[in-house]
Amino acid sequence: MEIKDILVHVDVDEGNKNRLQNAAELARSYEAHLTGLYIIPNLVIPMYAEVSIPADVIEMQEKAAQDRAEKAEAEFKAITDQVGCSAEWHCVRGYAERQLLLHARNTDLVILGQAEESGVMSVQSDLDDQVVLGAGRPVLMIPYIGVKGAIGKNVMVAWNGSRESVRAVNDALPILQKANRVDVVAINPGAGEGDIPTAEICLHLARHGVKAQASQSVAKDLDVGDVLLSRAADMGMDLIVMGAYGHSRLRETVLGGATRHILAHMTVPVLLSH
Repeated sequence: MEIKDILVHVDVDEGNKNRLQNAAELARSYEAHLTGLYIIPNLVIPMYAEVSIPADVIEMQEKAAQDRAEKAEAEFKAITDQVGCSAEWHCVRGYAERQLLLHARNTDLVILGQAEESGVMSVQSDLDDQVVLGAGRPVLMIPYIGVKGAIGKNVMVAWNGSRESVRAVNDALPILQKANRVDVVAINPGAGEGDIPTAEICLHLARHGVKAQASQSVAKDLDVGDVLLSRAADMGMDLIVMGAYGHSRLRETVLGGATRHILAHMTVPVLLSH
């Protein structure tokens, strides 16, 4: 598979400009087409309030929403023109989750921004969960603090042998094949997984032209997400590839889990597959 169609979610949060810059540069690198998707949310008016809200107030809200969309479009076009990638703009109205899932299925890669807890104008914080679980496409999450430099030159693959991690490795192949360095790491591998539990997947990657290093780490008293982020920082990685939600999302929310921890504390981009 090649990456030829990329969809980036355009919002009005503080991380939007950095996310668009990263998306445009990635599209140029892979000679891919970039689609910017902006979603104007439906105006929700409680039934009991429909009569009491003046028409001019609704009109003002609609105009404000349209103004934000036009501002976002101008920023998208300015960045894609400056970077020099093939691009187009889509502005739709509706529920963010539904529209993103609808458009994601016609692309090779979806790019979202990490949710900002303090972001007033950003979409609901669990949007990333919904898209990762429902899109059927790999999702590249960009930290809201932004990313400087190229994405995918030094890649760490989080491997646990699950269906999700297998899917993530397969989805990331075009990126891994272009990377300068790929490290496949298993955190707290279980018994019976061999002396080097990542050796077989590294052999598989080698057959696809990827020179990957196999490693493992034992840190029983630390959260897996913390270990992954710490290793990524120590090794100078610019991308983490991992399977998402090996357990149910509810179980991850209640008991904690690597996916949720990474999404909350990510410092480098993360490619997620489910």
